[in-house]
Amino acid sequence: MVTLTILGFITLMIFGVFRLGLSAWAKGENIRDEYQKVRQSAQMICRQIKSALPYQIKATKAEENYLAFEGKADALKFVSTLPLKSHQTGGLVLTAYAFKRNGKEEGNLLFFERRVLNKDFMGEDIKEESWIPLLEDLSAVRFEYLRTEDLLKGREAEWMEEWNIREEKELPRAIRVTIIPKKKKEKEEETPVVILVSLPAYRLETLKPVPGRRVIPTRPPI
Repeated sequence: MVTLTILGFITLMIFGVFRLGLSAWAKGENIRDEYQKVRQSAQMICRQIKSALPYQIKATKAEENYLAFEGKADALKFVSTLPLKSHQTGGLVLTAYAFKRNGKEEGNLLFFERRVLNKDFMGEDIKEESWIPLLEDLSAVRFEYLRTEDLLKGREAEWMEEWNIREEKELPRAIRVTIIPKKKKEKEEETPVVILVSLPAYRLETLKPVPGRRVIPTRPPI
């Protein structure tokens, strides 16, 4: 009886250790899959932001023309030459990313894209049903914008939480996106995924007439 009792305790201990190891392995696999999804989405976001274009909007009133770009701390809207939706075959697309909270401690990163078809698209509100969930169960998503130094104005380079396109009159030189997945436990450390993207086409190039040479104006494709 004593021997059977000892064997029973040993069996229970081995079974408990086995279950604990199996649970830890399954949890590790789930965490790895979640971070893999975040990194794959981050790569997609990086490619599309890098293809941002300084598309000029013609003002309808007595205002100056401005570039189609809107940069906020929790949202980003711009014109891209790289459509990501499968049914988009090419051309310019209006792209938007936004972090929307669905609770006090978590939220989702949403994605929107459509063809650039008219000149007033920046002033239009995006309908709730048009947003596509890209990443869920996130603690936060932050967008930051790099403004380069200007020696004439005595300004140093700095990262900004918002980008006023009417004041800057050009796109930021780089955009930094920080994605923070929600912690599974209170004591668990946050592991943010940071995307740093430089914008090759940040400034609108205009053609100036040269004496004795005819300049043919061009317009970006719609």
